[in-house]
Amino acid sequence: MTRPPRRTPPRPLRWTVATVGAFLACLLFGITTATADLSLGPHTARYEISLGGEVTVDLGPLGTLQIDSPAGPLGVDVTVSEIPADLTEIDRATTLDGLQRDLQSYLQFFGDPATTVASVVRALVVDAVRRTLVAMAVVVVAGLGLRALLGRARRRELSAWLAPRTAEVTVGVVVVALVAGGLSADDVEPGERGVPTSPVFRGTALEGARITGRLAGVIDTYGAELVGLYRQNEKFYDDARTSLVAAWQERQADETQQALRDALAAGSGALEALGAPPAGAGAGPSPVPPSPSPSAPAPDEEPVRLLVISDLHCNTSMAPLVREVATRAGIDVLLNAGDTTMNGTAVEKVCVDAFASARPSGVPMVVSDGNHDSQVVSQAERASGQTVLDGAVVEVAGVRILGDRDPNETRVGGGTSSVESAVDEGRRLRDVACDAGDVDLLLIHTPSVGDAAMHSGCVPFQVSGHTHTRYDPTAFGLGVRYVNGSTAGAAPNQPTVGPLHGTAEMTLLEFDPAQDRFTRWKLVEVRPDATASVGAWQDVPPPVAPPASGIVPVPDAVGAAPSGAAPSGTASP
Repeated sequence: MTRPPRRTPPRPLRWTVATVGAFLACLLFGITTATADLSLGPHTARYEISLGGEVTVDLGPLGTLQIDSPAGPLGVDVTVSEIPADLTEIDRATTLDGLQRDLQSYLQFFGDPATTVASVVRALVVDAVRRTLVAMAVVVVAGLGLRALLGRARRRELSAWLAPRTAEVTVGVVVVALVAGGLSADDVEPGERGVPTSPVFRGTALEGARITGRLAGVIDTYGAELVGLYRQNEKFYDDARTSLVAAWQERQADETQQALRDALAAGSGALEALGAPPAGAGAGPSPVPPSPSPSAPAPDEEPVRLLVISDLHCNTSMAPLVREVATRAGIDVLLNAGDTTMNGTAVEKVCVDAFASARPSGVPMVVSDGNHDSQVVSQAERASGQTVLDGAVVEVAGVRILGDRDPNETRVGGGTSSVESAVDEGRRLRDVACDAGDVDLLLIHTPSVGDAAMHSGCVPFQVSGHTHTRYDPTAFGLGVRYVNGSTAGAAPNQPTVGPLHGTAEMTLLEFDPAQDRFTRWKLVEVRPDATASVGAWQDVPPPVAPPASGIVPVPDAVGAAPSGAAPSGTASP
């Protein structure tokens, strides 16, 4: 029987099918070969996509930990490296107490696993897209090169043979790419799959994990302690969040009642001004209606609300509480006065990501990096969409903000070095503020770096951190200075991870566009007993009027902490 001749698809269809096939092959290549070098807890680690349907953590001679992948057939192979030396300098485990602190260090990084997962997924997707584009570029270049080498006559012969076989060739290319990608992406042998572990991880995200090698014995021996710390930490911050919500609602109810009383009083005053006595009052002269509070914004101008956090020192468990306050307050800007990390290492990127996720969607975050941060931290902050101050004025939500990273760089175990003296940075910021002429806020880490600017009269309000001790808004120089306490609850000789050892503080600020200044502030506190309080709104004192002589005294010790400051916390200010 004669075989019917092959039907040749139209030329546009052939090109479309070939293009789609090439794209799918490149996409499969990109996905199955994507890698990312990030952190896993305090370790550096390499993440590689696999097709085994499992997340496999390779700990070398100790063995592996395996758990079913939430992405179905797509899994991830994680190769864990040593803890970086610059992180281990923070606290060497030379005693049993040291080992306990090591467990707290792991708890700190795994306290918010969703942040780690999100960072890994984002990095793998970016790498997969990059590899796909590179593969497509290689295909295009190779195709053009092959076209030039073949010549017109040979291309016609090859096209006549391939045209009727377009579908078969396309499917073959995709299958080959899939098989090749699968071989390169999945090198876990079936015999390496572990056995169910002891019930240490029951009730956690690792429930059902399988362990191979010596790691199983380590988990059985020490895993319960780590899980116990994890559960203790989760309960503390769950209780703290419940207390915070209750305190917020109580304060909101008080403010609503006060607003109602003020409205009734204002209405009564308006009636009296028109000659109508209030109910139950006798005839008499009408009092003058009360004038609005100097802190109240004009009716046609909405105040800008900002939330200040500082000295977070990688206590990522506070991130959900920061988000709770930010969301309930309806903030327009999140301000970070620095020291997001403990030692500015690459593995502490998870801390940056955790606090970046604390801001509500669409809310900008502005940060002035502290002495415990680093350029690596700044890069991670920029990558997460934060505005990192670098000595220039930026406008955010209508507020003109000036600031820069701290002039000192402190590395635990390595001392403190300076990229610029505090005096020089202070004078530079003063000059920028005076040249700009319209700065609303100076955001820095160390309070006294702003001394020159505050005494120049070019900065009306300054916010900082560093001391781990709060100083209420106070007239200073020709402006007002506020020092936020530690949002990590930093306490002397105590770690800044796990349940709080000191009071964690956040501050709400209001900027009134009509008055062109900060007018109100409110303190939010979370205490070591998991209780919380939300303070009432308080007035910010107005900037100081310049003296008649025009000469403003400058303090002798520019670069010192505020009077009475007592640095505290395991991470030195």
